[in-house]
Amino acid sequence: MSQRIDLHTHSAVSDGTEAPADLIRSAAAAGVRTVALTDHDTVTGWEEASIAARAEGVSLVPGMEISCRHEGISVHLLSYLHDPLNIPLMAEVLQARESRVTRAQLMVDRLAVDYDITWEKVVAHTAAGATIGRPHLADALVTLGVVDDRSAAFEHILTPRSPYYVSLTVVSPIDAIRLVRAAGGVPVFAHPMATARGRVVSEQAIELMIDAGLGGFEVDHRDNPPEARRRLREIAASFDLLVTGSSDYHGTGKPNRLGENLTDPEMLSRLEAQATGCSVVRG
Repeated sequence: MSQRIDLHTHSAVSDGTEAPADLIRSAAAAGVRTVALTDHDTVTGWEEASIAARAEGVSLVPGMEISCRHEGISVHLLSYLHDPLNIPLMAEVLQARESRVTRAQLMVDRLAVDYDITWEKVVAHTAAGATIGRPHLADALVTLGVVDDRSAAFEHILTPRSPYYVSLTVVSPIDAIRLVRAAGGVPVFAHPMATARGRVVSEQAIELMIDAGLGGFEVDHRDNPPEARRRLREIAASFDLLVTGSSDYHGTGKPNRLGENLTDPEMLSRLEAQATGCSVVRG
């Protein structure tokens, strides 16, 4: 694939470790020519990333990863090229960010019973204005010497199966899909069958999402097992949906590497053709 396209990355505006401009520079260094910035529940990094993209000759696909929940199961929805000033969509993700703060505070309270962690220690690992999340709790636990790295924290202490875990109160994926479409964006289901992360939604739920306007699946992602990727491609072909691939890069926060999974240029062209909210920033 000559044009290297990675459609899922995170900066320090949410739970990545690099500033948006540094993420773009990392993409250029990795030979990724088109990259999507999809921070959790925020578009704050778009402007900085756009400036860097033009300077580095990298094309930027502005996006966002929306926190959702369906029947108690966490769902992540990637929104591409939506209008960043759309009031209903941005009001919903603002509520999600506020829910993340409340959830994180409750988890710190639970963790503090067994570990020397405080809210101040978590905030110290969070960039100003960033969307706070469990990775920031993980960073505090690493600094305290409780675990070696973020991955170890998520495997044991911060897993949904842990007594310290608190679930998010967020929008349903059905409603989120409709909001993204109304904002001129294209909704893509992130790592839909990532069973290593916990429970995944049923195919019946996926069909409900398709009926609501889902645009595609993030198929080539390290957390989707091979058989799941095959099934997702079958479903996508049946409904003429987009199929994307990406790294889910978080800088040093995860082992994921830029460009480790890629999106076909034709799929990006189809995605752009559906969008009316904003445009790709050409570098």
